[in-house]
Amino acid sequence: QVQVVESGGGLVQAGGSLRLSCVVSGTSFSINYMGWYRQVPGKQRESVARFTSAASTNYADSVKGRFTISRGNAKNTVYLQMNSLKPEDTAVYYCNAVFFGSNYWGQGTQVTVSS
Repeated sequence: QVQVVESGGGLVQAGGSLRLSCVVSGTSFSINYMGWYRQVPGKQRESVARFTSAASTNYADSVKGRFTISRGNAKNTVYLQMNSLKPEDTAVYYCNAVFFGSNYWGQGTQVTVSS
């Protein structure tokens, strides 16, 4: 059974940093398409940063230059380094993995940025 588990959220002041982690277990397949999304109440879930291939990445305009997605040494692990955080970055952040035509989501981790 595939499981997606995020960690690393929390409360931080504006200008601060956080690093989110995501691990996908339950498969021996090396997943290329992994990424981070976020959602605030009343709004649609939006893409933040994702791998579009083994090494290519895509970022939302609102986070370019501040957030960095990277892969861990362990298989099916990705990180999201978030710097210069702003109050508008406050959201639940979800890790997503896509393989064999299926979408897998984690439970989400709350990121709150205070002004």
